[in-house]
Amino acid sequence: MSSDHTQLGGHPQPGGHPHSAERSVASAEAPFLALLARGASADAYEQPVLIARAEGRSAEWIAALEAAKTVALCVRSELEGRRRREAELSALFETAHDLAGLRDLDAVLRAIVQRARSLLGTDVAYLSLHDPARGDTYMRVTEGSVAARFQQLRLGMGEGLGGLVAQTARPYVTDDYFKDDRFRHTLAIDSGVRDEGLVAILGVPLTLGHRVIGVLFAADRRARVFEREQIALLGSFAALAAAAIDTANLLTETRSALTELERANEIIRDRSGVIERASDVHDRLAELVLRGGGVHDVAAAVSEILDGTVEFTELAPAEPLETSRAEGHAVRHRDDWIAAVAAGGELLGALVLRGHPGLDPVDQRTLERAAMVTSLLLLARRSAAEAEQRVRGELLDDLLDARDRDPRLLRERAARLGADLDATHVVLAARLDGPAADADQEAAARRRLWSAASHLATTRHGLAAARDGGTVLLLPLTDKDTATELARRTAGHLGTAVHEAVTVGASAPVRDLAVHPDTVAAAYEEGRRCLDALRLLGRSGDGAAAEDFGFLGLLLAGDRDIAGFVERTIGRVVAYDERRGTDLLRTLDAYFASGMSPARTKDDLHVHVNTVAQRLERVGRLLGEDWQSPARALEIQLALRLHRLSASVRN
Repeated sequence: MSSDHTQLGGHPQPGGHPHSAERSVASAEAPFLALLARGASADAYEQPVLIARAEGRSAEWIAALEAAKTVALCVRSELEGRRRREAELSALFETAHDLAGLRDLDAVLRAIVQRARSLLGTDVAYLSLHDPARGDTYMRVTEGSVAARFQQLRLGMGEGLGGLVAQTARPYVTDDYFKDDRFRHTLAIDSGVRDEGLVAILGVPLTLGHRVIGVLFAADRRARVFEREQIALLGSFAALAAAAIDTANLLTETRSALTELERANEIIRDRSGVIERASDVHDRLAELVLRGGGVHDVAAAVSEILDGTVEFTELAPAEPLETSRAEGHAVRHRDDWIAAVAAGGELLGALVLRGHPGLDPVDQRTLERAAMVTSLLLLARRSAAEAEQRVRGELLDDLLDARDRDPRLLRERAARLGADLDATHVVLAARLDGPAADADQEAAARRRLWSAASHLATTRHGLAAARDGGTVLLLPLTDKDTATELARRTAGHLGTAVHEAVTVGASAPVRDLAVHPDTVAAAYEEGRRCLDALRLLGRSGDGAAAEDFGFLGLLLAGDRDIAGFVERTIGRVVAYDERRGTDLLRTLDAYFASGMSPARTKDDLHVHVNTVAQRLERVGRLLGEDWQSPARALEIQLALRLHRLSASVRN
């Protein structure tokens, strides 16, 4: 057998020396670890299994290879996703850094187009700019283009996909350019596109305030569907390109002023100070982003630069916030300045400069740049959070469906998420109880519930997933906590987060989930039964476990905890009889059997009626004053009968 052959499929010969299960799994994983280490393609992961089948290896060995292959492909997919997100953020940050030290506009625009083409994986990327004199747009930068006529195209307003983007100031995408009739086709444009061989085209506007100054494109020479994330990414590059052009215009204006104004020395000092300050601001923001700073770090840095108090908030006055978002500039509101934080048309919040009514244009632009950097950070944080939430949901789905029964792999997956499947947990079923106006509002409310539950699971080292029109959570239970208390706290927390009533049903505590993953599904069904019971009892917005429903809990509990019900109901009387050798249980049996008549009870027990009264008084002190109420009496009688049945079974 060759060395390559051994690396991919080599393992102990059938009938050789026995190995432990752990060593077999490790041997099965070895070829896939080697493939991961050298960054092999996905197709290469089939080779170890194919070789093992060709060599006639045992079914157990092939099954071990298949399991190891599945895990390795998951790891490879996760690594590729992380590398892609890191590459996107790195490119955006590098571009922001280029913008901070802008010297050559063409170089920055070329870098933006090159990075957009590379990250979106398209054949061609190009950027067109508006020509105010002629009223159309012209090609400024192209990357990957091979056709001279295409590189010299000019697009009138509304002509071609780019003209439509420039006219409407909205992104447009077409899977097949020549079959798309949403825009006006012209002979010149169609000929240029045909020369280049383009089929799928995505275009996003470059805007300064409410003005469209150009369009950034990514295109392929084959049919392709551009995803929402790719459109947002190209939109971020377009924002940086517009900022680069805006900054270049500022520099041009500065140079013109230096040559035109008579007081050259004073103006030179003033404008030089402005440029240095702007460059310093951009350098500081870029450095902060590159070293992993957060939204509030940006606000703190801008507070120091502007000598004021800058805060990030999701709740700002609606009218100035909408004006800032629409115009792309910071807007004065009373004594404050508000800069909208937006990305791809979505409003994420605002940066607010407090109590600083006087703001020169450079400081205003600094606040606007900080808002743009803040939007990039929020998008990056959201992307990372959504990825982690999806992974948590996938693990809980696997536990609920009992798809993965390998305890070691389950523990490893949970550990990567900060969860411990060996700890005691409670499964909680949560559902919204507020009425929804329509299907869209109901779907949005469910998404908010899932998001709030995922955040709670992350902070509590648990798991969460969307399920059956609601949300299911798996949360650890501390020694000082009960399932009921955890359910009520969770209902309150989620209700506050989504601003609607949330009802939560909890299972009894469950253990050893990695060894017995099917326990999770049974516990979830118990939690759902508790949830349904709460809603039937009119306790919407509350949380409870099976133990809170008395003998009804026996019907709700998945494991029918009869001993627990007896203990909770008459355990103190049982313990008293065992310690003192009394007959309180026998007296209770006779009392209920006689229709709760002390006179008939004393006849049945052959004791004095005062003895019966004394015993019943003792029962009242042990069980509480309401022990003879109809509901309590029913539970006590059921517990007495179950106690007798369990005693007869033991005997």
